[in-house]
Amino acid sequence: MSISNESELAGMQKISEVVGITLRKMREYARPGMSTKELDEYGGSLLSHYNARSAPNLAYGFPGWTCISVNNEVAHGIPSEKTILQEGDLVNIDVSAELNGYWSDNGGSFVLGQDIHNHNNLVEASRKILYKAIQHIRGGVKIADIGNLIEKEARMSGYRVIRNLAGHGIGRSLHEEPSDIVCYYDRFNKTRFKKNSVVAIETFISTRASHAYDKGDGWTLVTKDKSFVAQHEHTILITDGKPIILTEANHIWN
Repeated sequence: MSISNESELAGMQKISEVVGITLRKMREYARPGMSTKELDEYGGSLLSHYNARSAPNLAYGFPGWTCISVNNEVAHGIPSEKTILQEGDLVNIDVSAELNGYWSDNGGSFVLGQDIHNHNNLVEASRKILYKAIQHIRGGVKIADIGNLIEKEARMSGYRVIRNLAGHGIGRSLHEEPSDIVCYYDRFNKTRFKKNSVVAIETFISTRASHAYDKGDGWTLVTKDKSFVAQHEHTILITDGKPIILTEANHIWN
């Protein structure tokens, strides 16, 4: 989506604030002993309060209001009464939604309670790499160069990136062009970020694996070697200078 007037900007700001607040409050609400289904229902009630509709449910029939992935799950985890959160779990919540024809997306990984399994370094690497990547995005910058930055930063921190998951354009639908804002250098991608366009930028930082695979339920993605992956995501508006972070209400950098 390309923002062409104040009304469109206001629409994107509103839904981005909603998904940002929902992500933040879900993160604060999560506790050991809670099922991911209960956490998801809380997220769904927040979206409903703002009259927003769950994007994965609306667009793809996803069986939940939000995606909640735990430990070795990489993305698109299905909320379940059988998945009980434990102290020290690596948890990822991805919240995307639609409101009045505008769509926004954000996500973040965190350690639940005490870091007894030593996941915090991975989480911090993902957060910091996303921050650095966003600071380098502006109109005219090659998408491939941002992927190169993300991959290099991951390697310098002792990690890898997941190569078959990517950020994307967003705005009038959940997934728009550019469709492959990957976390590595793709020398064949000559596309550049465009001023006034809206994109969801994501990091997928891994302890070992480079690819994610279907767990077998048609939705949840996992690593084959039990690697852990941290993901963070913001929806941003690209400018000639530093981007406007539309989903800053999620406080993933706080």
